[in-house]
Amino acid sequence: MKQILIGYARCSTDKQDLAAQKGILSSLGVASDRIYTDHGFTGTNRARPGLDQALAALREGDTLVVPKLDRLARSVPDARDIADKLATHGIKLQLGTSIHDPTDPMGKLFFNILATFAEFEADLIRMRTREGMAVARAKGKLRGKKPKLSERQQQELRRMYDTGEYSISDLAEVFSISRPTVYRTLGRHVAV
Repeated sequence: MKQILIGYARCSTDKQDLAAQKGILSSLGVASDRIYTDHGFTGTNRARPGLDQALAALREGDTLVVPKLDRLARSVPDARDIADKLATHGIKLQLGTSIHDPTDPMGKLFFNILATFAEFEADLIRMRTREGMAVARAKGKLRGKKPKLSERQQQELRRMYDTGEYSISDLAEVFSISRPTVYRTLGRHVAV
């Protein structure tokens, strides 16, 4: 049976680009049609469609190739769980140019150190984000999500609802908003 390389790349935000990771995977011998990606998913989120597709495509004797371990997982338990499941099914895990060998004590130690660093980095990012948001909130620059409708549109929605001629579904369609948004708007603008 021929060994197949399956690649996986991930970036956390829509503003990031997967081109560099795809380039690394191609240089490691992964065919472009065998590269699965997740765009806008964090490594701490285990529900990632691209990762699920990559794992489903793997068969015994194949190799899952990722540019770096932090693209695969951002926590030690997650990284270990994925690596253990791959090993159980006879699938190799390649991190950049090196193959992870779960039977080698040094390889296992190195893998756990990389997973610890990936988790540490994710924790630092979360901490910095929380600190940045607290500073922005203190300066009055973080006020929450902007309403979907202007104040005037909200008043008009209320007026139309109060006539009794429009249902919640009608208002949602007229203003191109969801039904929950109609309910929230009506809750904010009590009838006079």
